[in-house]
Amino acid sequence: MLTFLGFAMIATFLVLIMMKKMSPIAALVLIPALFCVFAGKGAHLGDYVIEGVGKLAPTAAMLMFAIVYFGLMIDVGLFDPIVRGILRFCKADPMRVVVGTAVLAAIVSLDGDGSTTFMITVSAMYPLYKRLGLSLVVMTGVAATANGVMNTLPWGGPTARAATALKLDAADIFVPMIPALAVGLLFVFALAYVLGLRERRRVGVLALPGQKTPEGGEGVEDVQEGLVGAATGSTARAVSAGPVVSSAAAGPVATAASTPTSSTSTTSTTSTATSGAGSGTGPEDGFQGLDPDRPTLRPRLYWFNAGLTVALLTAMIMEWLPIPVLFLLGAALALTVNFPHMPDQKARIAAHADNVLNVAGMVFAAAVFTGVLTGTGMVKDMADWLVGAIPEGMGPHMALVTGLLSLPLTYFMSNDGFYFGVLPVLAEAGAAHGVSPLEIARASLVGQALHMSSPLVPAVYVLVGMAKVEFGDHTRFTVKWAALTSLVVLAAGMLFGII
Repeated sequence: MLTFLGFAMIATFLVLIMMKKMSPIAALVLIPALFCVFAGKGAHLGDYVIEGVGKLAPTAAMLMFAIVYFGLMIDVGLFDPIVRGILRFCKADPMRVVVGTAVLAAIVSLDGDGSTTFMITVSAMYPLYKRLGLSLVVMTGVAATANGVMNTLPWGGPTARAATALKLDAADIFVPMIPALAVGLLFVFALAYVLGLRERRRVGVLALPGQKTPEGGEGVEDVQEGLVGAATGSTARAVSAGPVVSSAAAGPVATAASTPTSSTSTTSTTSTATSGAGSGTGPEDGFQGLDPDRPTLRPRLYWFNAGLTVALLTAMIMEWLPIPVLFLLGAALALTVNFPHMPDQKARIAAHADNVLNVAGMVFAAAVFTGVLTGTGMVKDMADWLVGAIPEGMGPHMALVTGLLSLPLTYFMSNDGFYFGVLPVLAEAGAAHGVSPLEIARASLVGQALHMSSPLVPAVYVLVGMAKVEFGDHTRFTVKWAALTSLVVLAAGMLFGII
């Protein structure tokens, strides 16, 4: 009964948010409360919720102060050089923009924290996506999938959990998995390339002043914005059969939609403006993702802020203090040094209050969902049912079974629940058929690409919240690509004899 109710609760939640019938916060609270009553344990709902909130409170605190800290670092200009470098690489080409998103997310993921990765990636890329009219779910999907592959780093969490649960050395699990994970990351880059080409066909390419267009022509500077439309294919939004012409749009970016009058005639254009709040243009690049003249910049404190951030990330990786404490101290120090005057401090906190409230609210709402799922025993019954459903003949192939099960199980439950509750059972079943616990542990990591888009992962709410994307839209777009990435990692692991 609890097994059925658990799967039904998760399915109901996913269907309602993907069909946009309920907001994620409302669904995370009301649906588990309703199913708790169905399970006959409504009298214990309060205990389950309080227990769930208690477990996720440190995560909520970490996210709140991490958002404030990295928001301040963005305000004062710490990441401006990174943004300028990404923009130089992207050159207003949608394909390069999407690939750049994957590369940036993968690099920043080296710190082992998904929330940090998403905050930096979205802050750098969001203005560019908005100004070029690109799909924001492509950005969130690529960033989440790249981070999911990199989440298997020993300090990222899953590897350490697997090592702890099975009493193994984390290095013995992770190091042999590097080739398979590298294949998975290359697949993410290839996926970003394909999605980028699709976006290029949809919106065309915007050429910067003096920049060569794909057809070999020179970009023509737009008088108002310094951007020109240069369509690369026959699409609904960008069609070009003649010379590149400048567009006269009133908005920040003009996307050319041209209808040729003849094969050699100059095209006429109509413009569609897309807004990019907080963005500006600069003389050096022709396009800037962050306003280079914003009053919050602190160039004289650049190296202080860079050193503080490096020290913070080092302390986080070395585990000198709990992560929530580190971000709390870091945010307080950054706020005091960069904005010593009280009115300025209040203004900066107010500027990031919206993101803080949205993310913290989502985390505490998710605490209701996880509290009910765990407290009622639904998670345990679901895991036992799945393990029990494995045919006896699959015993010698338990590594493959573990890899396949890691996709749905790490999506529908927390990493703690999977690695400490399910993985030992799978390892015991594998050992009975001569399968090494190391193989089981490595196979358990392949589902992380999908896990990072789970509704039970707090960091994903940072991603969709900052990108202003509906969680249902993100889920509908990302799940298929993330699952495919996980299967690629599994296939590579088996091909290399790692799993």
